[in-house]
Amino acid sequence: MTLYTAMPLELVLDGIQNEPEPAILATINGMTMQLAPVAPGIGRIVRLISAPLDRYLMPEYAPGQMISYHPSPEHIATVISSGLGT
Repeated sequence: MTLYTAMPLELVLDGIQNEPEPAILATINGMTMQLAPVAPGIGRIVRLISAPLDRYLMPEYAPGQMISYHPSPEHIATVISSGLGT
């Protein structure tokens, strides 16, 4: 891979060795989203994985917004790293 950048290499690669924060996949209101757990039952939206197209434009589903979900055994089983799909 070749990387062309005017930025110093130290800035580009800063944090590459850090462990990604844990995340879960949750399906809420027919949308599958990646959440970073903040508290039990509350998560910060990292990204929408699958949703109706109009939901991508709604500010309440934008990355960084908090959303409540109900932790269940299947959510616990879907703990993933935040590097999913990158």
